[in-house]
Amino acid sequence: MRQGWRSGGARRWSARGKRALDRFVSHFTNRLDAKGRVSIPASFRAVLTRDGFEGLYVHPSLEAEAVDCGGHALLKEIDDLLATLSPYSEERDMFSTALLGTSEILKVDPEGRVILTESVKAYAGISSEVTFVGLGHKFQIWEPNRFQSHLAEARSRVRDLRKQLGTRSAAPGPQPRGVRE
Repeated sequence: MRQGWRSGGARRWSARGKRALDRFVSHFTNRLDAKGRVSIPASFRAVLTRDGFEGLYVHPSLEAEAVDCGGHALLKEIDDLLATLSPYSEERDMFSTALLGTSEILKVDPEGRVILTESVKAYAGISSEVTFVGLGHKFQIWEPNRFQSHLAEARSRVRDLRKQLGTRSAAPGPQPRGVRE
């Protein structure tokens, strides 16, 4: 039996697949406090806790003016990517520099807050508020207005892609059972 969303956000289709329990989903906007700390959403903290990473691994996104964040799963993905590249190659060095050389590990306090470094805030254009955006295996930290613009563009592109996919002819599939002719 399929169970829908539960409070906490990260617990999605529990009977359908356990992977949903280990995914960052939804988006949340939180304010930086007077000391520059921001609370990581509880559902995101739960995923990080299950991942077993102490702290928060962050690096500037390669695609957006945002910061990619995660734990062991994100680091494993980066390691797997680097392993596909020839050792000592220019490509591997470039990816290593961009993904590891600019990364930071932020300490998460007992209340689930992190202090965003000046370099993180500068890269993402963050001043007083932060939007956390779940992307499944990782999440991103955005300046809220930049995220809204990115979201509008993403929705527009998805609509266009959907139209393109809809114009392709579908392969004939099996007829539904129980239908009489």
